[in-house]
Amino acid sequence: MNDRGSVKTPVAAAAPAVRAPRPPREAAGAPGRRPAGGAARRTGGWTPWFYLAPALVVLGGLLLYPIYQLGLISFFQYTQAQVSGGEPAAFEGFGNYAQLFGDPQFWQVLLATVLFAAACVVSTLTLGCALAVLLTRVRAVPRLALMLAALGAWATPAVTGSTVWLFLFDPDFGPVNRMLGLGDHSWTYGRLSAFLLVLLEVVWCSFPFVMVTVYAGIRAVPGEVLEAASLDGASQWRIWRSVLAPMLRPILVVVTIQSVIWDFKVFTQIYVMTGGGGIAGQNLVLNVYAYQQAFASSQYGLGSAIGIVTLLILLAVTLVYLRLLRRQGEEL
Repeated sequence: MNDRGSVKTPVAAAAPAVRAPRPPREAAGAPGRRPAGGAARRTGGWTPWFYLAPALVVLGGLLLYPIYQLGLISFFQYTQAQVSGGEPAAFEGFGNYAQLFGDPQFWQVLLATVLFAAACVVSTLTLGCALAVLLTRVRAVPRLALMLAALGAWATPAVTGSTVWLFLFDPDFGPVNRMLGLGDHSWTYGRLSAFLLVLLEVVWCSFPFVMVTVYAGIRAVPGEVLEAASLDGASQWRIWRSVLAPMLRPILVVVTIQSVIWDFKVFTQIYVMTGGGGIAGQNLVLNVYAYQQAFASSQYGLGSAIGIVTLLILLAVTLVYLRLLRRQGEEL
């Protein structure tokens, strides 16, 4: 009698070996597997740059080359004598920067510029966002009137707007002093009042951009979200802070960065409304200070150094702001 474990039954001997079914090949692009044609896909990644190349060439010619020339001049002693060809330009290295950083007036002007730009940015964003929310609450006719008035202020040239504001606050003929009963009060005589007057004009010509941009973003928010927040009893301020502001964060990033750049390099309003920087330079900002050094004093190398410092400050502020947003998980 044979052992059961060593005897094969006829059925077992005749049955073919059954193989486990082979799993289907993963489709291209499935997670965990590198898709076929990766080289072609990497090649296709250059397609956007191909379409952007003409614009990048134009921007490179209009921006990068002047910045290069500005930086080059900042390392030379470049005065009226060198401009006229009477003397050769002398290389000074970081001499202009050392002279600039050793001047106490530069640090005073820098501090005034930072504070003035911060006040302008905060005021512009606050007014622009508030009016953008207001546009969503009024009827069509008042909304159209407000939009036209704001766009008219935005389209007004800086020189024209500054001249109009000077007339409005003129101590002799201005209607503002008559309405407020201030007599012949001069708004441009005092340092703070002059900065306040310029700030009002800068905000007046800057808030329409913020208002229109934020209004467009609010209109893109689904109405069900705002309706649900209202039904939950949220106030208008709470809806803005907890619902609209987080959803509009990418738009707010753009308008904030542009406002910082625009307000930090204000020139026309200060130059026109304070007569070139105010009494004894009390209302100077970096751009007007650079103009005075380069063209009034014919120290073009020193003026170029101020321009490079201004550019680096704006780049640093923008990069730090974007980095902070990335740390908060924002996709930019």
